[in-house]
Amino acid sequence: MEAYTPYLWDLGRIAFMFAICLGLAGPLTWAERRQSAMIQDRIGPNRAALTLFGREIRAFGLFHPIADVIKLITKEDTINIHADRFLYNVAPFIALFPALMTFAVVPFGPDITVGGEVHRLQVARMDAGILVVFAISSIAVFGVTLAGYASASKFALLGGLRASAQMISYEVTMGLSVLGLVLIFGTLEPSAMVVAQGELIGGWLPRWGVFVQPLSFIIFFTAAIAENKRIPFDMAEGESEIVGYFVEYSGMKFGMFFMAEYIEITVVAGLLTTLFFGGWQVPYLMDGVEFVNAAGTTIVGTGFHFPWGGQLYTGEWVGAGLRVGAFLFKLIFLCWLQLMLRWTLPRFRYDQVMTLGWRRLLPLSLANLVLTAAVVLLI
Repeated sequence: MEAYTPYLWDLGRIAFMFAICLGLAGPLTWAERRQSAMIQDRIGPNRAALTLFGREIRAFGLFHPIADVIKLITKEDTINIHADRFLYNVAPFIALFPALMTFAVVPFGPDITVGGEVHRLQVARMDAGILVVFAISSIAVFGVTLAGYASASKFALLGGLRASAQMISYEVTMGLSVLGLVLIFGTLEPSAMVVAQGELIGGWLPRWGVFVQPLSFIIFFTAAIAENKRIPFDMAEGESEIVGYFVEYSGMKFGMFFMAEYIEITVVAGLLTTLFFGGWQVPYLMDGVEFVNAAGTTIVGTGFHFPWGGQLYTGEWVGAGLRVGAFLFKLIFLCWLQLMLRWTLPRFRYDQVMTLGWRRLLPLSLANLVLTAAVVLLI
């Protein structure tokens, strides 16, 4: 059994990653409908119900995601007779899989020791993890471009061209915005970045990325929403214009594009949490701190060490639970924030999207990088 233990840990980490990505995709579709209804003073989703003991249980519309899945699975899969069948069928997979693979480098908890062995709460730990994120995420461009091209529809082709131009434009800005953090923390490995954010500035302010690189956070967040092709950057879809790279798709192939969008929301939230909000770090929860117990004995372990002098011992396992819970809380909050922006901001014109990316955010990201490099060199 001991020979299989490392593989069981690997399977557990992968299962937890899929539980986050796929498990949040359905509830996020419900949350977006419910949240938009509350903002617009509507009732929202409330028709899907489960009949139990002669009573209808609607559960605030929570059965709607289940009804959506059943509809997509059973819906007829139609293909344009002029479409390129191979590219048409493979495009949804190319759009979906990068979103799932990107989350593999996101650490969702600290390293824990079990039976004398250290286990990481991260699926893939790589020295160049941030570069891997951008390398894998760039593959999604091919999925939306091929979907538009292979559909043999001018509306789909227009959506694909819009999507490819927009995604490539904002990838440059995203990469440059993160380099400032790389200079400050001195690493490309996400887990090492999270550990570095556990330090305090001035003895009280967490050294999170959002505090040391606030402009980088704004640029990265804006570019990430544009990469995800959501309002106000939904040029690739343009529902009011009947334009979209997936306009010719139906059934579960459309469902894969639909799922990819909500998985990307989770991935963006995970990257923002890791890079700018301390990842799994909890303010003032530290390892290797000396505590004095009730018996007057000094112990070294995990617990809260507050700037005003108070202490609270938690132990390694409770501390690990609090940190994983903190990561999930930050993740869900940032998912909610993206949904809020989607129903708050008006839609841009396409020329405004390109102007913002190339003539506003790109120069700002370059200026931020140069300024950060100068400060790091002086310090």
